[in-house]
Amino acid sequence: MARTVKIGDRTVGEGRPCFVIAEIGINHNGDLQLAKRLIDVAKESGADAVKFQKRTVEIVYSPEELARPRESPFGTTNGQLKYGLEFGYEQYKEIDAYCREREIPWFASCWDEGSVDFMEQFNPPCYKIASACLTDDRLLRHHHKMGRPIVLSTGMSTMEQIRHAVRVLDTDELILLHCTSTYPSPPEELNLRTIRTLVKEFPNHPIGYSGHEVGLQTSVAAVALGACVVERHITLDRAMWGSDQSASVEPQGFQRMVRDIRAVEAAMGDGVKRVYEGERPIMDKLRRVR
Repeated sequence: MARTVKIGDRTVGEGRPCFVIAEIGINHNGDLQLAKRLIDVAKESGADAVKFQKRTVEIVYSPEELARPRESPFGTTNGQLKYGLEFGYEQYKEIDAYCREREIPWFASCWDEGSVDFMEQFNPPCYKIASACLTDDRLLRHHHKMGRPIVLSTGMSTMEQIRHAVRVLDTDELILLHCTSTYPSPPEELNLRTIRTLVKEFPNHPIGYSGHEVGLQTSVAAVALGACVVERHITLDRAMWGSDQSASVEPQGFQRMVRDIRAVEAAMGDGVKRVYEGERPIMDKLRRVR
């Protein structure tokens, strides 16, 4: 049986309720009020936590990449876009206070060491490491030094790369998420059986699922296959401007997904075959030989 990991006051792992993460990411489009609305939607939908993203733009992106032409509401270069989407201390201070008010934990995926140091001041319950950062040993080691639980996505990674990252992180407080890093992901590339592969390969770590597909059924199926964490991007409207919106889930959909995950959990049972009391009148009526 996979061990459990504590995220805030929640124990996450096999035999525990699925921990549902609403990934706000950059779907706030640089608008603090939109970020708060997404926090509200996540809370009302039954999510267990919300997640943001944090980058030190000039470290994560090269000068050439920042200078690349790209039209956006923030200007005509990729750099203007990246800076426009980035929240600073005052915005995250307000997000921290708002999440406390709404009683929902929040944390972030940090794309560089300085962003980890920045987030430390908010005492996050855990850190998320994005699939894109899985091979960055220095960043992995820097996360490890913080001594907090870590959630690691495994998109666009080989099994050997995942094994290496687990060795580098060197912590029992680690959750691995199966993931396919296409936005949105076609169903034939989700390969949900990999969840079972990861459960066998890493029996000491809880295994979850981070989805970027269109639709909800495959994320619910991930829970039936053993995922104890489900992370999906959340948006107010998939037609909104933004690179992640089309691979996100709208409010009513997120609520249905959480509802269906809880139904599947209740239906999974313990695997012990038994006759239920509700079956006995039917048995007495229909079974001729006992």
